[in-house]
Parts: sequence; C-alpha cells; structure tokens
Amino acid sequence: MKKALLALVISGATIGAASAQVEIGLKVSPSITHLRANSLENGLQNEKAKLGIGGGIIVDYFFGENYAFSTGLELTGKGGTVSYFDPTLNPQRRAEQKIGLQYLQVPVTVKLFTNDIATDTKLYFQLGGSLNAAIAGRIGGDKYYTDPATLEKTKAAKHVIIPDVGLRAGFGVERQLGKSTRVLAGLSYHRGLLNIDNYFEDERGFKDVELKNSEFALDLGMKF
Repeated sequence: MKKALLALVISGATIGAASAQVEIGLKVSPSITHLRANSLENGLQNEKAKLGIGGGIIVDYFFGENYAFSTGLELTGKGGTVSYFDPTLNPQRRAEQKIGLQYLQVPVTVKLFTNDIATDTKLYFQLGGSLNAAIAGRIGGDKYYTDPATLEKTKAAKHVIIPDVGLRAGFGVERQLGKSTRVLAGLSYHRGLLNIDNYFEDERGFKDVELKNSEFALDLGMKF
C-alpha cells in the first residue's frame, strides 16, 4: 500500500513538473507618466506628463497551455509636473514642481494567450497589479528641494511615501523565433492606487491632497 501511494505521489509530481513551464526574459519599457493631482484648496493639479524609461526581468510561470502567472522585477521612472497656488509667493500665480521618481516594482499578474493567429505568433492579454517601492526622487532635476515657505532644504525623495500599489492592464503580441526564444511587443497601463503625497498636506498645510501615479508603457522584450 505504501509503495502504491509513493508511486502515485511521484507520478503526480512528475506530471505537474511536465505541465509546468517557466519562461524568463528581459524587457525595456519607454513610457509616458503623469501624476493625478488634486486638493480641496490651493488648486493642486496635473500640469505636464514626462517621458520615462524602465526595464527588468520577466518571469512567466505557465499553469496551462495558454495561461501564465507573470511576475518579475522592474526598475522604472515615474512622475510629472504639478502646479498649485502658493500663498507664500504670489497667490494669483501658479507655482510648479517637476517631480521625477524611480520605483522598484514586482508585478503580480496573469497572462492569457490566444492560439496562433499566424505561424508561431500569439496575442496575449495581461491583467493584475504590482507592488512598488520608491527608491529615489528629484524635484526640478535636483535631489534636494528648498521649501519656498521655510527655506529649509530637504531630500526630494522624502516628498513621497515609499510604498505604492498599482493596477496593471495590457496586451501585445509574442512571436517564437526558435526552440526557446520569443520576442514580444505590447502596450500597458499602470494606475497607482495609493496617495503618495508626503509634502503638500503635511508640510504646507494643503487640505485633502491626492497625488497618484499613472503610466502608459510600450513593452519590448525577449524571453529565452
């Protein structure tokens, strides 16, 4: 009985290993990012988007022929320019901050693949989220920011909280070039869910501030 049970366990593990497939690759993602900004007072709003660049490791774990859990590790730039009325300067004229942020991200998504739409070519659709951490920041291109109200100098990275959580949706095409080599190209939208502000409300006294990340990315990659 024990031998039969052991044989069944080994058989199940062998079948699971055979059906599971892990594909690892690299990608680069030029992007357009902006900050969704508003406040109850002082007219905080998004002013300009910025160009960013990101990239990292892709890990696709297939649990079916056309279904994969997709994760990895990404380094990407985000941010944008916001404007507001500053009561310590000219309350009738908008002040601006050009905010640049750098994030480490871990995607937590599912990829759904179609059958071949052409020889060795499939469409994919990706949906899920990501866990993000701000690791660096600049305001106006500088690592330090001088507050116009207090004239105190602080690290630009301290103006936002470190964690962020995002939703992610995308689609693209993947083509097999060889036995284990695939190239991919797609578009994706990344929507930050957390209010990352750590300056306007706490340091300047703005009321009900909201500052959230948004990103549109072109995903270009290769899996090996």
